[in-house]
Amino acid sequence: MYIDSNIQLYNDAGMRAKKIQISAAESQVMETLWCRGPLTPEEVIAATAKANDWGAGTVRTLIARLLRKGILAGARQEGGYIYKPLVSRDDYVRSETQLLLDRLFGGEVTPLVAHFVSTQKLTTADFKKLKKLIREMEK
Repeated sequence: MYIDSNIQLYNDAGMRAKKIQISAAESQVMETLWCRGPLTPEEVIAATAKANDWGAGTVRTLIARLLRKGILAGARQEGGYIYKPLVSRDDYVRSETQLLLDRLFGGEVTPLVAHFVSTQKLTTADFKKLKKLIREMEK
């Protein structure tokens, strides 16, 4: 939510999303805002449209969806609007990871890790990092 009293919230965007459900296309817009935000619609369009082969209307539709979901805040500023994420990238990744874990592995981490270890080519460096991570988590 915006703190600056000169910026007024648009479309009840101050409400924090309970479930973070973002489509693949919406996540492209959010990645831009997480990296560069806050941005005007034109800046979001410039950063995402060409790379994804989208028109300006598509990007505006994605922005509108994110506003309705309460994942994005839109504020009126001199000469137009500016958009800012209401959900951090970390919270989004945590939510997506939990959904994957629940859907495919019954909410259990061990089968997920076992799956990745058995299906991915892990290097010696990967194993060292995993072992270090486990040691640190055991502390």
